[in-house]
Amino acid sequence: MSSYIDQKNFIEALKRYENKMDEKERTFFSTTVKRNKDEEDLDSISFGKLKELYTKYYVNRKKPNLDDLFKKN
Repeated sequence: MSSYIDQKNFIEALKRYENKMDEKERTFFSTTVKRNKDEEDLDSISFGKLKELYTKYYVNRKKPNLDDLFKKN
């Protein structure tokens, strides 16, 4: 089962990407947000779908090291 804290963090991260989702994903996400407001834990299937959306839309890229740009050769 999922922990409520992980569920909440995934939902908060995905809120800004809701407009990029297709209709089916947006419907699932909106019902998940409603379930989260009711403080309801997701089952393993729903949490898996939420995790898939998170990996699809929320890309946590490494920030480039800007010191490399200013090195003298």
